[in-house]
Amino acid sequence: MARQSPYACSPVGDVEIGSGKAARRGYALHEVSIVPSRRTRDAADVDISWEIDAYRFELPVMAAAMDGVVSPASAAEIGRLGGLPVLNLEGLWTRYDDPEPLLAEIAELADDKATRRLQEIYAEPVDPDLIGVRVRELRAAGVVACASVTPQRTVDLASTIAKAELDLLVVQGTVVSAEHVSRTDEPLNLKRFVRELPVPVIVGGCASYQAALHLMRTGAAGVLVGIGSGNVCSTPSVLGVGVPQATAIADAKGARMRHLDETGVYCHVIADGGMSTGGDIARAIACGADAVMIGAPLAAAAEAPGRGYHWGMAAGHATLPRGTRAHVGTVGSLEEILLGPAHDDDGRRNLMGAVRKAMATTGYATLKEFQKAELVVGG
Repeated sequence: MARQSPYACSPVGDVEIGSGKAARRGYALHEVSIVPSRRTRDAADVDISWEIDAYRFELPVMAAAMDGVVSPASAAEIGRLGGLPVLNLEGLWTRYDDPEPLLAEIAELADDKATRRLQEIYAEPVDPDLIGVRVRELRAAGVVACASVTPQRTVDLASTIAKAELDLLVVQGTVVSAEHVSRTDEPLNLKRFVRELPVPVIVGGCASYQAALHLMRTGAAGVLVGIGSGNVCSTPSVLGVGVPQATAIADAKGARMRHLDETGVYCHVIADGGMSTGGDIARAIACGADAVMIGAPLAAAAEAPGRGYHWGMAAGHATLPRGTRAHVGTVGSLEEILLGPAHDDDGRRNLMGAVRKAMATTGYATLKEFQKAELVVGG
């Protein structure tokens, strides 16, 4: 009998859901709480900075590659505040010279018309020339030039991406695997692509120990963890696929430990989706995340291009849309949302202040220390 890896998830606690079928209990972020340690700290002494490859950021935040969140202009402000904005290279900014009128139109659509109109708008092909234009705009703004593509378009856009001189690339889909099987198309050899591209690559999403481990073995600098947990994601209802986020992050943490033991290389775990408040972000880091990717909280900023609306990358899919256009409103500026001050108690402003306070209250000085925090179910 094969010996189970000490890092893998234990099958103990599986629940029988019927004759011959069992399932492991998974936990969402709101179902776990962080246990205080024997000490507390001053919040001013807490360090929440994050490093990946050669880049250091004051905030452990990536802004999701969604058209309602990141434009060249909002990217400049997010970068100034200390976060890492990710521009969607298959979004409106690379399909249209000036997408602002379309963004305004999307914000005015009736709910029952939104999905069909999004499909029409996103039917316009990506213009490779605009990719270079947008990357140059990011560089001119003085921010780390980070952008995303889907696995399906990665090979086609590879040469354009290389010429654009990105600093970081995100290969992102609903589910990304290191081994994609197809009878009709030449599959993306993710391992070869990651190792040949001259910039660090972050890949995802994934939501299990084995999937995370295989993505790490491609040589990726980081993996995105989260399937079906986002605020505008309908993948669980449309496809029946998803894993509660706390469990997914903890599984990826286990994979990171094994990968580090095997290779000596630390691969970053980035929680993606399902986080609306500072408490959610704190729980994600305590579960094992190095940083988080958030969309909806930043879509509610006055500078957000979505004008108070938010939709996922798959919302405009030509034949199988998986996501919705959601109204998140406007709660304040990007600076207020990330750094405060907050004047309401709903947790939607001063996200990083909440993380600092959570770390200080539970006695941890750095993100790496905070990953070791004790957790309880419930709360």
